[in-house]
Parts: sequence; structure tokens; C-alpha cells
Amino acid sequence: MRCRHCQAVLTMTVIDLGVTPRANSYLNAEALRLPEQRFPLRVLVCGQCWLVQTEDFLRSDELFEEDYPYFSGYSSTWIDHCREYSERMIDRFSLDSTSSVVEVAVNDGALLRFFHDSGMKCTGIEPTLATAEVARGLGLPVLTEFLTYDLAVQLRRRGLGADLLVANNVLAHVPDIDDFALACAALLADDGVATFEFQHLYELLVGCQFDTVYHEHYSYLSLVAVEAVFAGSELEVFDVDRLSTHGGSLRVYAQRSDTGTNVALPAVSEVRRLESDAGLKTPDAYRMLQGQADRIRDELRVFLEEARSAGRSVAAYGAAAKGNTLLNYAGIGRDLVDFVVDRNPVKQGRYLPGSHIPIVAEERLALNRPDYVLVLPWNLLTEVRDQLSYIGEWSGALVTAVPELSVIQAGQCPPDSP
Repeated sequence: MRCRHCQAVLTMTVIDLGVTPRANSYLNAEALRLPEQRFPLRVLVCGQCWLVQTEDFLRSDELFEEDYPYFSGYSSTWIDHCREYSERMIDRFSLDSTSSVVEVAVNDGALLRFFHDSGMKCTGIEPTLATAEVARGLGLPVLTEFLTYDLAVQLRRRGLGADLLVANNVLAHVPDIDDFALACAALLADDGVATFEFQHLYELLVGCQFDTVYHEHYSYLSLVAVEAVFAGSELEVFDVDRLSTHGGSLRVYAQRSDTGTNVALPAVSEVRRLESDAGLKTPDAYRMLQGQADRIRDELRVFLEEARSAGRSVAAYGAAAKGNTLLNYAGIGRDLVDFVVDRNPVKQGRYLPGSHIPIVAEERLALNRPDYVLVLPWNLLTEVRDQLSYIGEWSGALVTAVPELSVIQAGQCPPDSP
């Protein structure tokens, strides 16, 4: 395989998670009787541009289908993040009713609606029909398309130029990252600003966050790799924020390199230095993740087996993609976890891929009173802990597996909670 950006031959493996189903391919009861498609899940790093990337097996239209089940609006933590983002961008870049805001991968409109409600001209681009329809229900104009350079050129010819282009939590999901960056540059007004949020590769490595690896994530991004991609697309980075979202993310601010007027701020050099000190441009930084993933897998499996032997019941919370990576790599199924609860009604009544654990509504927790609730979206632990505080009525406890096994009694605040 060659690097998606610089075409160098890839020889360094970061982690190999075996053969797994797609993390978001939730099953109905009929599908349980059929063979389940599985694909190798291996991540490599390019020794030239240092882009970390999955091995090629699936096209984006196979991964992001019309009924794609992820809806961002079900997390109160994420809604708060979207609100704060919109307020900050409006204030920093003096956006008003004459401003044009374009969001790529608008999903269900959870973020763009805040700009729409502030009276701005808004356009969403979203390839998955189910989420796009929800966004349209909020009054947002949405194109049901994958963003490509050709589409961006067409939109500019129709007069669409973004004063603010929002491409948050999408850069890692595109197979042709170069074409996507070119498209974003083409959509920007001459003095427009684009923001890209993505899980920071530095945090993934330091925090053993191997469960964020799945087929829908084509790339695992550092600033050094993003700047290499942007260099060929007429984009330049002028600021960076370090965020707590998704276990630690970067928000990169970019502008057109030929017409942008923003001066590069010290935060850019600071993140470059952080990554350099961590060795992200050397092979050594990528050699520890496999062993850490194996340790986490073994710790969780031993805990669940001992809980089952002791007659303790275990449920899970959050039918998240990262949870499916964890469960499948650890070989955990209904023999160890009875069910998983999720607030998204689209997922309820279906089954997790691979493990075939049933997805149910939250009311099931109070009915079954499990001794332990395994929190799969550990990045939302604070929100989940508050939401499920009632499990203390039967002395229930929350469990997280990443970066190490932790058992948290209801009402107890872990020292390093996100």
C-alpha cells in the first residue's frame, strides 16, 4: 500500500486489530442469521509525511450509507461544545447576517443550527440521507453529497464562498484527503477561515486510545501530517486550539495561502514542538500502541470473566463505534455483557456488529439493575456518570477500560475524569 498523501510505500505498522466488521454496521434480527462481513483493521504510518492511516479495504460510500446511524445531537456534551464553538467563531471573526457559513459533514445539524439561528446564510453538505433529513427539519439547506474538489468548484461558480467553513470531525473520515483539502480551499472566500477538528494523534498514542481505530477513520492526524497535506492545497494553518473532546483533539484554523491575511500565532509552533518532543516524526513513537492495546484487552476480559464467575451482572452504555472496536478486539459478546443501552432510537432494537449484543433503551437499566455498567464512550464519562447516577440505588458501578481498567462507584468522581 502507498501513502494516501505522498504515495510513499508504507512499511511501518502502528497496530493490527485483526479482522472485524464495520464499527457502525448495526444489525437487525434477520441479519444475525446471515454471514457477517469482516475486514482487516490495520493501521500504518508513512515514514515521509507521517500520515497515519488504515489499510485500504472499503470505499467511503460503503461506510457512510443512507441510513448511517450516528447522530451527533444525542450528546449534551457535544451540543454544549457546538454552542460554545459558534459563539467563539461569531465573536472572533465578526460574523453577522451577511456572513456565509458552510459546514461539511453537517450530520443532523447540531452545530450549524446555531449559526442559522443567529441569522447567517448557512449551507450544509452531508452524504448520509438519514442525518441530512434531520438537519433539513431544522430549516437548514443541505446538499446530500460527498464533498469533492469538482463539487466545490461548481458551488463557487454558483456564488457560494464561505466566510467560515466548518469541517469538524470529518478530515479523518475522507479516503482522498488531498482532494478534500483542495475542495475546502476552493470553497473558501478570499479572506475566509476554515476550521478542522480531529482527534489528536498525540493523545491517541499517549492515552492508549486504540479503540478509536475503525474502518470509518481513514486517517489519524497530527499537526505535522495535516500541514503536509495542506501545503499542496493552497491552505495554511495560522492557529491551533487543543481541545478535550474525543479524548483530546486539535482545532486547526486555516486560510487560503494566497489571499489569507491572518498572522500565524504562537500556538502553532507550540503544538509543532509538542509533537516533535513526542517523536511523532520518528518510528519509535508508534511502536508501543499494540502492546498497550493488548494489555487493555486482557484486563477487561479478565474483569468481565471474574464478574461473571462471581454471579455479577454486566451491561454496557453507549453503542459507540469505539466500543465496537474494543469489544471485538477483546472477543467479548453476550456471554459477558447482557445488553448495551443507547439514547439513539435508531440504534435501539438492533445489535452491535461482531459481538451481537442487543441495543436497548435506557429504561432497561432500572429494570435489570446490573452490578456493573461498562461505559464504552469513555470520552463522555462525566456526562454518563451524571446521567446514570441512579444506579447507586442498587450499589451499581461504572467501568471504563481505556486507558486502564477503572471501577467507579455511582456518585464518585474519578480523579482524571474527562
